[in-house]
Amino acid sequence: MALHRITLCLLFLSALTFSRAEAHAAAADLELVLAVDVSGSIDARESALQREGYLAAIRSSEFAAAVRAGTLGRIRLAYVEWAGEALQEVTVPWRVIDGVETAQAFANELDGRPAARFRRGTSISSALLFSARLFEGGGTRRVIDISGDGPNNAGGNVIAARDAVVAQGIVINGLPMLLNPAQIVPPLDRYFVDCVIGGEGAFSLPVKSVDDLGEAIRMKLLRELLSANEHGNGIGNVVPAATEPPTDCLAGEKERARRQEQY
Repeated sequence: MALHRITLCLLFLSALTFSRAEAHAAAADLELVLAVDVSGSIDARESALQREGYLAAIRSSEFAAAVRAGTLGRIRLAYVEWAGEALQEVTVPWRVIDGVETAQAFANELDGRPAARFRRGTSISSALLFSARLFEGGGTRRVIDISGDGPNNAGGNVIAARDAVVAQGIVINGLPMLLNPAQIVPPLDRYFVDCVIGGEGAFSLPVKSVDDLGEAIRMKLLRELLSANEHGNGIGNVVPAATEPPTDCLAGEKERARRQEQY
């Protein structure tokens, strides 16, 4: 009986040690979802340049070095493409990046996947909620990096979605693309700041020309890695809206309704 108890104790300790080691292996400095707008307002050239920008950034030596500089020296990365309310697709699921080889493997996997071509609607709110559901809790800091060339015009209210995601301790950063942006008041870069991004250390980096797209993506990913190393975990506060005039966060929905009335 005593020997049996000792054996059970050893098995329990072994399982506990394995469980802790497994949990440590799954932990990361950052969990990052790249949520990329592929709606119909983004033409084939812009879509290709956007994909190439992410590929170049992930393959860069600076990206791998920034990953390795973290406390654990690894992140978890996923790539999502989205458009309208029910149009989201995980192009590359969670992958651990811990250096040059794994970063290259992620980029190669992404490069081998055809870009999704959704045509109808721009639902930032649905993209945020979809991306938030992907997190598995292995990252010290959880971030959604969302790009877009227009305001939310489908799905639920973008402010409600933003607040719900931030309340989970997830940071939302923005990449508003002002290449052929939707004509709204205020401009898209201001809309992203007031209506989309939120959480501790949240930021938005506008892209104003095709030539700047690749470099903007590279700098944005590096800044997100730096933020992960500096801020750690914690539920952040929504970035407050700018002062007068207030931003109409329903501008996209109103513009879509106006166009539908014309036909």
